[in-house]
Amino acid sequence: MSASILRNSPHSEPKSALAGALAVFVHLFFVALLVFGLNWKDHPPEGMTVDIWTELPKPVQEPVKSQLLPKQSVPEPLKPKIEPQQPKPEPPKPVPQKTIVEPPVKKPDIAVKQKPEPVKESPPDLQEQKKKEQERAKEQERIKELEKQKELEKKKEFEKKQELEKQKELEKQKELEKQKELQKQKEKEQAAQRQREQEAKAQREAEAKRAAQQAAARNQITNEISKYKALILAKIRSRIVMPPDLPGNPVVEFNVTLLPGGDILDVRLSRSSGYAAFDSAVERAIFLSKPLPLPPDPALFNEFRNLNITVHYRE
Repeated sequence: MSASILRNSPHSEPKSALAGALAVFVHLFFVALLVFGLNWKDHPPEGMTVDIWTELPKPVQEPVKSQLLPKQSVPEPLKPKIEPQQPKPEPPKPVPQKTIVEPPVKKPDIAVKQKPEPVKESPPDLQEQKKKEQERAKEQERIKELEKQKELEKKKEFEKKQELEKQKELEKQKELEKQKELQKQKEKEQAAQRQREQEAKAQREAEAKRAAQQAAARNQITNEISKYKALILAKIRSRIVMPPDLPGNPVVEFNVTLLPGGDILDVRLSRSSGYAAFDSAVERAIFLSKPLPLPPDPALFNEFRNLNITVHYRE
């Protein structure tokens, strides 16, 4: 059958709808392989430490091994062994400090896998993250508790200070009250002392006044008694008939008992003058002088009840 006949025949080519569906399916399959089959997770490379030597170590001679290239099954022909030349030693260099050299960031290898797998975090990482979060929460709670304890301690210290200040104020008030009471007591004692002194002074003044009054009264009484005794003596002398020419100045004394009103109850010679005529003249004059003058105060009569009368011949 020729090519022209096959082209013109209706059953020589498949249907266009089936071909389009197959093409779309193939494209979707490849897209899914590209999306889910590639490992896009990129792990950061770990740091590396490099030691810098002042002298290079001597190389070790090893036989050159043949290496097979990837995806190549046919071995290469053997080559003759070539001994490596030893490098000349270089002069020593100063030893610098160790530095951390990070490896270059490699591009992610695109590996096509047969079965796509979703990228998930490993359970240990989640557990560690939860543990860290729990530790952080515990640390925050511990810090909050410490802050609360500090605030409580500050409040307690403030309250203690307030209580101490209140106690000090109460003690000051008590001391002031005690001082006021002591001052009042002192003032009362001083007032009582002043009152006692005033009373003692008034008493002394009253006693002195009474004593002065009594002395004045006694003086007055003495003067009154002396006055009336002089009046009695003058009245008796006026009644004496003196005997003439008596030598010297004889003196005679009589005790006269008087009655209230001046009457004479009795007359007794207590001391004679030595001249009977003079003694008799004086006795007659006493009886002739009644009633004798007495003070008007009856309290003074006791001073005149027993009266001693002394008469001199010559005054």
